[in-house]
Amino acid sequence: MTSSPRDKVRGQVDESASGRAAPKRGPAPPRPASPEPKPDPEGWESLAEEAEEGHLAPNPELEAALREAADAIPEPGTSRATAAETAAGEAGDARGEALQRERDEYKDRLLRLQADFDNFRKRALRDREEAFQYGHQNLVKDLLPTVDNLDRAIDHARQSGAGDLQSLLQGVDLVRRELLAALGKYHVSEIEALGKNFNPALHEAMAQKPDRDVAPNTVVDVMQKGYQLRDRLLRPARVIVASKPEGADEGGEGAAEG
Repeated sequence: MTSSPRDKVRGQVDESASGRAAPKRGPAPPRPASPEPKPDPEGWESLAEEAEEGHLAPNPELEAALREAADAIPEPGTSRATAAETAAGEAGDARGEALQRERDEYKDRLLRLQADFDNFRKRALRDREEAFQYGHQNLVKDLLPTVDNLDRAIDHARQSGAGDLQSLLQGVDLVRRELLAALGKYHVSEIEALGKNFNPALHEAMAQKPDRDVAPNTVVDVMQKGYQLRDRLLRPARVIVASKPEGADEGGEGAAEG
């Protein structure tokens, strides 16, 4: 006797009610990856029944997966702001790298400049010490022939005695001229004073001498010659300056009245 479809459905419901066989439903949900023991068929049947009733039992793993998915979805209206912030952050990082490179370049230049300055300072100090100790080397070298000629003149005067005084004077004059030539080679010159007006920047007055023949404040005698190096004074000339004689004004007035 063939059974109708209604009888088949009724038989399946009776079997599920009596617990002899589980109702045929859709494919079972995927099993979780946790090492927990597999649920028994009765648990899956209760989960399916709860799904048919409209509610599911709380599942921690499922809730955690849902929260992660919700966090991964950006909120509306924030995607552009996030992109702008990201672009600004990248621009800031690029500017920071550029500033760091520029700082490194300036630091390297500063270190090089400091090293060059230290070398220059040491070299300048060494040159100054050398100039202080050996700066007059060339002058002394040029004066040595003058000393030799002076020694020859003295030896000749001793050998000839007092009778050859003229030759001694000629030798001494020759030495003097050589000495002045050596000093002139280094721009050392004699200060002209005799017959010149008194100049306190170049002359040092040692005395005053009344003199009717020259104007007052005229140098009439030089006690010690002065010298200068280029435009720098080495030693002032010590001179005697003419002054107006006493009674010169009275005599002049009397002659004018007569």
